[in-house]
Parts: sequence; structure tokens; C-alpha cells
Amino acid sequence: MRERIAIVGVGQTYHKSKRPDVNDVEMINEAVNAALNDAQLHPKDIDAVVMGNIDFFEGRYLSDMWTVDGIGSYLKAGFKVHTGGTTGGTVANCGFFVAASGLFDVVLAVGYQKQDACDSRAALMTWSDPVWDRHIHKGAIGLHARRAALYMRASGAQEIHGAMVRVKEDKGACLNPYAHLKLNLTIEDVLNSPPLVYPLRRVHMCPTSCGACALVIATEKKAKKISRKPVWVKDWTEAHLEKAPVPGIGSPEEEVSINALETAATKLYRRNGITNPRKEIHLIEMYGPTSWSELQWLPELHICDLKDSWKLIEKGVTEIDGELPVNPSGGVVATNPIGASGTLRVAEAALQIRGDAGGHQVTREVDRALATAYGAGGWNVVVLLEKNL
Repeated sequence: MRERIAIVGVGQTYHKSKRPDVNDVEMINEAVNAALNDAQLHPKDIDAVVMGNIDFFEGRYLSDMWTVDGIGSYLKAGFKVHTGGTTGGTVANCGFFVAASGLFDVVLAVGYQKQDACDSRAALMTWSDPVWDRHIHKGAIGLHARRAALYMRASGAQEIHGAMVRVKEDKGACLNPYAHLKLNLTIEDVLNSPPLVYPLRRVHMCPTSCGACALVIATEKKAKKISRKPVWVKDWTEAHLEKAPVPGIGSPEEEVSINALETAATKLYRRNGITNPRKEIHLIEMYGPTSWSELQWLPELHICDLKDSWKLIEKGVTEIDGELPVNPSGGVVATNPIGASGTLRVAEAALQIRGDAGGHQVTREVDRALATAYGAGGWNVVVLLEKNL
């Protein structure tokens, strides 16, 4: 039987497009120190470390070796993970596994990205097959534009609904001192933003951010000693989706769904007896790389039907003071240090449960929260956090 575990410390950096004042090690150390201070621990109290980033977004490999001093991982057990955009979520999941194994009592999980060090879009293009499609691969914009257009066609949503989500996220970011983009947007600002690929506009897309996030995870016995407000990690899961881009051999269908998110969420709900997520989940921190992602993926999380997700934003259901707040922190479209973006979703959900989110604390009581991460070819992480055991 696995150990019951909790998040007892949370730390993150102030996020910006460029951090010329620090190197990777120094930037990571800001988040690690914040998490250790939050847990009232010292580096010597950490038994194992899990860290992750997308190496070639900084232009070098073996980042776990280069960042030992910033993390405090010298002579400690640990490993590095890299699962594309999902990395931050996988970092959290692996930290949960290590703590739940019973081999270590206190685990530090760290995600980071310093995107001013390299051209991330150029790095993304190298993922493509050099013969088949690298010459047309231009990063994530085309993929997400296509999915947004398919969603609009299937649901009846209009451009204004994507704009409403973006304004909602910006409101949260403006209340979050750690967020990167704080634009004070209006609906008109979004609708008049320069177009990228229909229906995506520039402000719909996530930025390139520099930042880091750290979690301190402890077994039940340790957690109760360390923290007065441990956030219990009830369950976590991950599902991967890959499809070969060769016509006739697993080529992507014309679908709004990313499948793996629904697969992961369904498995997690079933294991935890959740039959009505709309009522039983109190808050969601969703990894949405565009403003349209929230509308597309709420149905994947069984919050509503596909044709109803845009109606939720019209009714204010997902606002910071709504029935089911989604991304009150501003989400990924406000802050996107890719290797840490998934870790941030877990951290922000934990802060909401603790009541420590500050200016972007939601108005309703949060006893149970969901955090997700997305990346690569449709990989998805889903984490369930609770206030009580």
C-alpha cells in the first residue's frame, strides 16, 4: 500500500520574458528557497529531488547536472524528467510517486524554463521528421488554431467567447504578483489583437516566460509535523497520445478532442468515486496554451457538454467568484515557463486550497481542486488535491 502524501511547501519566481539578472542556477534557487521557507525546512531536510525542463529550450542537455547548486541536490537521490510541455506536470507526478513509495519522507520537485536563453520555436521545429514535415512545422500555433476552429464549428461558439476567456484570465493575472503578462484587457482589445491563424489572435497565445516552481512533498507522518495546512495529494495520473502524421497510417482525424485528457480524467474520477465533476470539483487550474483551450477541454474533464462550455463563460461560472473557478491565477496564457507551467498549475491549486493565493484567492471554499498539464503530442497529466484526508 502506498504512503499517503501531501504538499507542504510551495515556491515560485516572479515571471518575466527575460531574466538577464540571473542564470539558470540562480533563478531556480529563488523558487527552491521560497518552497523551503514556506515549509520551514532546510536543504538538509530534503531526502530526494525530482527536476525537469525542456533542455534544448536553453540550448544544452544534462540540466540536472548543471543546476545542482541551485536546487541543493548534491549527494541526494533523484532524477530528471522531460515530457515536452507536460514536463512540469510530470515533475509533480514523479515527485508524488517517489514520496508515496515510502523510500523517502520529504521530496523536492522542481520545474523551470529560462526561455531567453534560446529560440524555443526553432527547438520545437527539430521535433519534426526532417523529410516528412519539418519544412512546414512552425511550432504550436497551427495545431491550436485548427483545434479552435473545429471547436467553433462543432459547438456554435463565436470569436467573442474566446475573447471572454482571455479577459477572464487576464483579470486573474493582474491580481497575481507572480504572473508574467498583466495587460488589463477588454473584449475589444482581444478582438482587435493581430491575427495569427484563424481564430487565434496574438493575445490568445501563451507567452515565452522565464521562471521556476518548486513543491515540497512529504509522507503523511512527516506532513502532519511540518505543516499546519498540508494539501493532500489524493490521486494523480497521466495519459499519452501519439499519432503518426502519415496519411492512412494513424493520421490525425478532424476532432476537437485530445482524447488523452478525457482518458486520464475518467480514470482519476473512477478511482476516487467522482460521478459529478461539475459539483464535486471546486476549482480547476488547467494547462491551456491558448484561451480557446479552456472551452475545448472543459468537456474533456466532464464539466459540461461540448456545446455548453462557451455558455459557462457567458454565465460567469468559471470566473474567480463563480461556481467553478478556472485558472484564477491567469493560467498558461499569462505565464508560461514551459518546464514549470504544469508544476505551477499544481502549486496554484494547492495555494487555493490553503487559502493562501492572495489577491487571486477565489471567493468560494475550495476543498477539492484539479490541476492539469498538457504537451508534446497530446500528453496529459491530471492531479487531484484535497484539503482533508
